[in-house]
Amino acid sequence: MKIQINTDKTISGSENQEDYFTSLITEKLNRFQSHISRIEVHLSDENEKKEGHDDIQCILEARIEGRDPIAVTCEADTVKNAVSGAIDKVKISLETILGRMKNRER
Repeated sequence: MKIQINTDKTISGSENQEDYFTSLITEKLNRFQSHISRIEVHLSDENEKKEGHDDIQCILEARIEGRDPIAVTCEADTVKNAVSGAIDKVKISLETILGRMKNRER
């Protein structure tokens, strides 16, 4: 499972931050890794440098082998919360999709 992290110009994409999010995604989605070829993370600040409530957006796209990719969005007050929320949402979606696939095979 390859993980790619993209940030807009207002969010710094430091190596430490990328390592943290890569390990977090790997840990949380580990049981799905045989089905996922790639995860793309897109981070942006909707209000740029201005203060705002829940203005950090994380779009997390999972490419499932043999299926169309799925994407979820989470908006939060911090980058960490936005990424964690998106991981939780994609995890629920993957459980649903892969559960349906398993049921069809029976």
